[in-house]
Amino acid sequence: MTDDLRAKVRDLMPGLRSDLEDLVRIQSVSADPARTGEVWRSADAVADLLRAEGFAAVDIVSANGGGPAVIGHKPGPEGAPTVLLYAHHDVQPENDHADWDSPPFEPTERDGRLYGRGAADDKAGIVTHLGALRVFGDDLPVTVKVIVEGEEEVGSDTLPALLGEHKDKLEADVIVIADSGNWDIGEPALTTSLRGLVRMYVEVRTLDHGVHSGMWGGVVPDALITLCRLLATLHDDDGNVAVEGLVGGPAADVTYPEERARAESGIADGVEWIGHGSMVERLWTKPSLTVTGIDAPPAQGASNTLVPAARAFISMRIAPGDSTANAAARLREHLEKHVPWGAQVTCTLSDKGEPIVIDATGPAYDAARAAFTEAWDGVAPVDMGVGGSIPFIAEFLQTFPDASVLVTGVEDPDTRAHGANEGLHLAEFERVVLAEALLLRNLGASG
Repeated sequence: MTDDLRAKVRDLMPGLRSDLEDLVRIQSVSADPARTGEVWRSADAVADLLRAEGFAAVDIVSANGGGPAVIGHKPGPEGAPTVLLYAHHDVQPENDHADWDSPPFEPTERDGRLYGRGAADDKAGIVTHLGALRVFGDDLPVTVKVIVEGEEEVGSDTLPALLGEHKDKLEADVIVIADSGNWDIGEPALTTSLRGLVRMYVEVRTLDHGVHSGMWGGVVPDALITLCRLLATLHDDDGNVAVEGLVGGPAADVTYPEERARAESGIADGVEWIGHGSMVERLWTKPSLTVTGIDAPPAQGASNTLVPAARAFISMRIAPGDSTANAAARLREHLEKHVPWGAQVTCTLSDKGEPIVIDATGPAYDAARAAFTEAWDGVAPVDMGVGGSIPFIAEFLQTFPDASVLVTGVEDPDTRAHGANEGLHLAEFERVVLAEALLLRNLGASG
């Protein structure tokens, strides 16, 4: 039976790749208001693909003015489990096209990878679901529901309302979220924990207005130096997060070799790692702090003026077991306590997402582990943590507390999601499609 499914998936791959390429060409950048029409065009394309698979009920919906989501339903045998398949069709901005080796919205194959914005995150997730459905056609082993979101890359702000409005249409026994990745090429994974996110916009002010640096330098602190000194207090000399009151803990016993981490991270020659603990603890179960942007006068053309105010975005990843309320409060307290020279500091919470720990036990996870092991020719999946955040998973866990939530995906360590030259490993993509087909089969057989 597995060999038949494997052959079926192989035969389907050319058509699936064509559908994926068509989706990648749609510039569904949800963060760009000028491309809102493209996001809706993307939703239309996804809806058409579902209708072509025999989904009689397909709707494009939104809540509170949010991005368009596609919801569909296709019944399976009477009494069979119901499986909800999730992915998202919006993508990150492509940023500077000069950083790409090929046009970001023209899918291009190089060395076994398909490059393009959304080729992996997460339009390949959509096509993974399509592939698993095509394997069975109208002979599904389970009842399938689908939700393909249109604003994941901007925080899924209206997803709670959308899930509430359409709860009856989306209720399921098992939820498969295709928005994560695998441990390595040839080694699958199930994501069982994710760090949370707190983003804070910080302003430091030392003057009402800019003044001459020669006339007042040496007496009045400029805001940029003040901000730099404040940001430097966020870590100790070894690079550990110095904010008190945050949660951290142990991680799974998984080895992340030094040479692999250096190659996959792109860390420059000679640069040392920061922090204490194992590599996976620092990535999965300990907090991290990053300055992702600073508002300040550009160096080119800067005048001899003391800068009156400077601002920065701080992105904090928080460990499972912590909460965004605690982490945001501790960060704000730290900044207010450590701002030098009595400068004024204003902290504004920008966005947040709770950390997640999933109970990866029970029949659905047994079915998934068996499916992944078959698809990867005997290689069992790793229970993997993720250092990034997928805040919407908490919404599914809260809305459907009785469902088993499986977090899977198509990404690998060199996918470069959100960056230039995002790419999908095509051979691994085929295994992911096969694994999901085997999962649906196993869930149907287990009841």
